[in-house]
Amino acid sequence: MRDKKLVVAVSSRALFNLDESHEIFEKEGKEAFCHHQVEHEDEILQPGFGFALVKKFLSLNDSCPDDPLVEIILLSQNSADTGLRIFNSIAHYQLNIIRAAFTSGVSPYGYIPAFGVHLFLSTNAEDVAKALCAGFAAATILCGPSMMHHSEQLRIAFDGDSVLFSDESERIFQQRGLAVFTENERHEAKKPLPGGPFKDFLSALHYIQNQFDSKSSPIRTALVTARAAPAHERVVRTLRAWGIRIDEALFLGGIDKGAFLKAFGADIFFDDQKGHCESAAQHVTAAHVPHGIVNQND
Repeated sequence: MRDKKLVVAVSSRALFNLDESHEIFEKEGKEAFCHHQVEHEDEILQPGFGFALVKKFLSLNDSCPDDPLVEIILLSQNSADTGLRIFNSIAHYQLNIIRAAFTSGVSPYGYIPAFGVHLFLSTNAEDVAKALCAGFAAATILCGPSMMHHSEQLRIAFDGDSVLFSDESERIFQQRGLAVFTENERHEAKKPLPGGPFKDFLSALHYIQNQFDSKSSPIRTALVTARAAPAHERVVRTLRAWGIRIDEALFLGGIDKGAFLKAFGADIFFDDQKGHCESAAQHVTAAHVPHGIVNQND
């Protein structure tokens, strides 16, 4: 077995389109929902917003099926009984997902450390917030891709502050403005930023990348940040201090990120600001990371 296998947990509603049954749950209650799921358990569910991404993750194992690079875990608020439809759909699509936790309406985030999860993807913002508060990388998938990217390479893009890095500098920007933020970053340029909630996930991706030469890596990463020079230097020095490679870094100085994410061909983009996610969603799959100062009053 590999020393470090990337473990990604996904909720059932992120993996499959469960809008119809969820609407029944909201309008008619749990009993009606359970009845609907059991009655339709042989009907295959349509893919959800995270389905294409999960397939990309699993495809990383194609060259080494006996020693996988990645494992996908299902974390679901369904019961085992109602979850049978989900596993029937997993089998239909030939997704190699064998481990799951069904929690019958209780948030499943508590099983993240037991499974050794590096990233939790869900459509339930409350579950995501609980996972982040517990110190784990987690994001709410807000949408699916408006266009499919045909590259076989898995391409993942991150915002910087409050995602890869802590919100220490973002707090200065939000509370004291751009000029003070810029001067602080210039003054602290050689002091590495503290890690944010996605540092360990990026490190796990980097570990996989190191199993290949740079030209044949199945993963490509990008930092897409509103920072601009001279605030870029601290970011570069931080990643260097961490010993983590990031393949592309876009310092955009506050201009819209969407077109750049499209050019990069991101399979998913993680950002702490919903507005940036909604803009990015016109081009790529976007996921909101409700972490840091900009989310404290949400």
